[in-house]
Amino acid sequence: MSGGLVAGAIRPLRRLGVRLMDAARRGRALPASLAVATAVTTALSVWLSLQVYEQRAEEQRHQDILAAARRSALNFTSLDHRHYERDSKNVLKGATGDFKQQFAAQTAELTKLVAANKSVSEGQVLEAGITRADARTARVLVVADSKVTNTAAPQGQARTYRLQLDLVYERGRWMTSDVEFVG
Repeated sequence: MSGGLVAGAIRPLRRLGVRLMDAARRGRALPASLAVATAVTTALSVWLSLQVYEQRAEEQRHQDILAAARRSALNFTSLDHRHYERDSKNVLKGATGDFKQQFAAQTAELTKLVAANKSVSEGQVLEAGITRADARTARVLVVADSKVTNTAAPQGQARTYRLQLDLVYERGRWMTSDVEFVG
């Protein structure tokens, strides 16, 4: 702390001390002490309430981020040729930016490919964790499994995905702006 700040903080305390000494000489020290204690307690209560509020807001933001990432990963790994249009719309509903544009641009080709192979992928999110987050952006790592059946694997084939999802907060909700396969 600089000398000016210390002096600035000490002056009011000195004045308060002088007032308390003066009040003590007049026999009013108890009411003055109670007033000071009340003011300090009130200030401390307000500060602690703000800390709790901020902590709860951050915890809620993290829960919202994880829920959005899990939903996006589940939509991305759960696709069925019988209702691929609906499934792809679910992916796009939670997408934004370049990811949304790229997925939308590939939807027609993917629809043909999924239909030709009679592909069904049943995803399951195993784990998700936030690597970084602030009020507007987040990065989440997701581990997901899926059972994929198609003409080449009619009995099904297990697949594990490690995904890195970048999310942004838009229009009151967390949206996926990028998906990368990692590891």
